[in-house]
Amino acid sequence: MFAGKNSFVSAIRRKDNSIEYFEVEREESNIAKQLKKIPFVRGIVALVQASANGIKHLDFASDRYDVDPEDDEKMLEEKETSKLVMMLGIGVVGVLSFIVSKLIFTVTPAIVANFFTDLVPTKTGQVLLEGLFKLILLLGYIYIISLTPLIKRVFQYHGAEHKVINCYESNLPLTVENVQSQSRLHYRCGSSFMLFTVFVGIFVYMFVATDPLWWRIVNRIFLIPVVIGLSFEVLYVTNKLRNIPVLHVLGYPGLWLQLLTTKEPNDDQVEVALHSFKRVLENDDVKEAEAIVLEESNQVM
Repeated sequence: MFAGKNSFVSAIRRKDNSIEYFEVEREESNIAKQLKKIPFVRGIVALVQASANGIKHLDFASDRYDVDPEDDEKMLEEKETSKLVMMLGIGVVGVLSFIVSKLIFTVTPAIVANFFTDLVPTKTGQVLLEGLFKLILLLGYIYIISLTPLIKRVFQYHGAEHKVINCYESNLPLTVENVQSQSRLHYRCGSSFMLFTVFVGIFVYMFVATDPLWWRIVNRIFLIPVVIGLSFEVLYVTNKLRNIPVLHVLGYPGLWLQLLTTKEPNDDQVEVALHSFKRVLENDDVKEAEAIVLEESNQVM
């Protein structure tokens, strides 16, 4: 999936080897636009938008990937009748997934670190130890799921997206051969955000009490929005400073994480990524052309 100035586009290869697109126009409410101008708040808004948009595109991919093209009409009829159930299901699963993930990656490290109070009695030591456990848990989780065929395929497409962007930013013709010659790592990848939440969390937790254990768990949960907001700002600043040689190293941890969250794609996967990216460019050009025509028409009138 690629995001352009005017649309989000996903492409998927069907069983008959054809490529189908799913396009969502990039629209935002006035409230969202205003909130995204506020530091620390915009990160939470961006995360909610990305999650909602991601669900739409994943739903499209899961629906179309295993369906024969001749069954499209039947599938669409069945989907219309079950649309409400599907949306409710996605909502329930999304909420449960969020709760479970936060319990695992936020609460578990706090509980584990508490077991080492005798060995590490200081507050600073406890927070650092908690951060270490969280980092180990995050990296271990990503590595384990990357071994499954489904997630490996997702990570290959992730790598294909990065290769396409790197090729485009290198001003090379967008061909499979040129794309495959590029790195699967990209400095501005959102994967860095996950890593920043660990380090920012360590900083934030230094300012709150760690005892007793129940209070540590409660404040970790309530501080989740704070950590998310600060982490987004760190990611934002890091991307802004990427061209400064001395500060460029701030993005290295994110690049290292991408060694886990991306895999080398095959030519077919790169081709699909190219189709999606080119459609985004086409949509942007069409919108710009329409805007120019409208402006010229207004001038004539």
